[in-house]
Amino acid sequence: QVQVAESGGGLVQAGGSLRLSCAASERTFSSYAMGWFRQAPGKEREFVAAMRRSDGTTYYADSVKGRFTISRDNAKNTVYLQMNSLKPEDTAVYYCAAGPPMLDYSDYRGFSSWGQGTQVTVSS
Repeated sequence: QVQVAESGGGLVQAGGSLRLSCAASERTFSSYAMGWFRQAPGKEREFVAAMRRSDGTTYYADSVKGRFTISRDNAKNTVYLQMNSLKPEDTAVYYCAAGPPMLDYSDYRGFSSWGQGTQVTVSS
């Protein structure tokens, strides 16, 4: 099973940028679909972005489309989430996830491996 660990969270002002990283421990990192989810206090886990294993097709939540970019570096076993034009409503714990190919990449239930999460706080 792929193990993943996030890093790169922090405090940033509205309009600023952050890049989250997710390192995987297994050599077959390139075989897994990767996704980012987030959860704000008192709210349910929310899909942010995902990348399909086979062809690198990316998916984004409407709330982040045009501002966030998911990418992966198979040589480094790492997936990234570049977050630009951050808003206070982006404040949440961000989780990296890995899983087999699935029909709906926005459904967290399809992802089998999860990181511990990293806090992102956007001040107004």
